[in-house]
Amino acid sequence: MTQPVSARLKIGLSACFSHADPARSLFSNKTLQYVEQSIAHWLMSAGAMVVMVPCPTGDTARGDTKLSHYAEWLDGVVMHGGADVWPGSYGEVPLKDAWIGDRIRDLYDLALVEAFEQAGKPIFGVCRGLQLINVAFGGTLYQDIEEQHGHPETLKHRDPVTYDQNFHQIEIVQGTRLSKLYPDLQSARVPEAIRRRPDRGRSYIAATQWHPEFHKYGSTETVDDTPILHDFLWACATAKVAPRTSNSMRGMPGRIRNRAARLLRQALLRR
Repeated sequence: MTQPVSARLKIGLSACFSHADPARSLFSNKTLQYVEQSIAHWLMSAGAMVVMVPCPTGDTARGDTKLSHYAEWLDGVVMHGGADVWPGSYGEVPLKDAWIGDRIRDLYDLALVEAFEQAGKPIFGVCRGLQLINVAFGGTLYQDIEEQHGHPETLKHRDPVTYDQNFHQIEIVQGTRLSKLYPDLQSARVPEAIRRRPDRGRSYIAATQWHPEFHKYGSTETVDDTPILHDFLWACATAKVAPRTSNSMRGMPGRIRNRAARLLRQALLRR
């Protein structure tokens, strides 16, 4: 039976950015904010209503709508894949110009994580989303794992030719929530998933470095996306019934990288 609209979960999806570009033939002087279709359809496959959360600040901003308002209204948020995280966001200088990333999007994403964390709403990250969540909570990254890791068997994770057909094996650490979702999965070890421990009343945060939304329904070549999706949406449904406000920021390393919402406003005003 089809769910009535009133019973469906409302899931936020972080925006991707395409900044003003004089060389672009359309909207050349405008900042574009958009979502990638497959991740929206992934969430919709389980009946969720998907809402892109636009950046509320910038030179065309009007009104008083804030990211905290979206966090109060929505049941959870998914952090998109996309551009590299700017090394400056985790206290490093870019080793190459190609790794400079997008500082404005970093600040927007950090502010979005901050808003949903403070509201106690579930957060799920994909690819860049995992890296961004790690940075938000005080972590660092390899700017380029192929060049910096130095292991002869380092896998190529970015291939613009094969893109969503670029696969490799994973191994899930036993005893984790992910191992319970995939009890029969056995393969080579690569650390590509994170999850916050739910103790002390903290809200749900989880992420995968891989793109679960790229899985083709019924395929046995890639990890089934359904258990991950249902786990996140179950957390959203649970939080909707029994909401809780997180107070974990007080003792958290990085404090969402030093109050990202304020930094985002300042950076966009300077632009």
